[in-house]
This record gives sequence, structure tokens and C-alpha cells, in this order.
Amino acid sequence: MYLIFRCNCGRAGYAREGIIRKKCVCGEILKIKDRRILKRTDNVQNASEIVRKLQEEKYGSGYLTTADKIR
Repeated sequence: MYLIFRCNCGRAGYAREGIIRKKCVCGEILKIKDRRILKRTDNVQNASEIVRKLQEEKYGSGYLTTADKIR
């Protein structure tokens, strides 16, 4: 079972059930049991997809480009 949650910075993340702490990309170390659980899923592929959708809802879709195309 995987748990989906948000960090204080707003970034979504996931962790396997039973994990005590998880480090966010922003550097904050989160205690999973203190976080509000947004969703639960059975496998890591579903968890990854849910996190991706939550990130796109909040920040918009990401895209890759090269530096010469940025204005």
C-alpha cells in the first residue's frame, strides 16, 4: 500500500505504508504519520501517476526544452 500526501511546500509525494520519514525535494524531512493522506493505492505505478496528476493540477504541465528556445 502506498500513501500520497503533500509537503508544507505544496509538492505532492508518496511513500510505502510503514515508512516513518520521507525527505521532500525541498529538503524538509516529513513524518508520514503526521501528514494528511490524500489517497492510497496498491502499487508504485499508480502512486507515481497520482502524484504526477496532483503536481500538474497545482503547477501546470511540465515540458522539456533546450536553453536556446527559452526567451
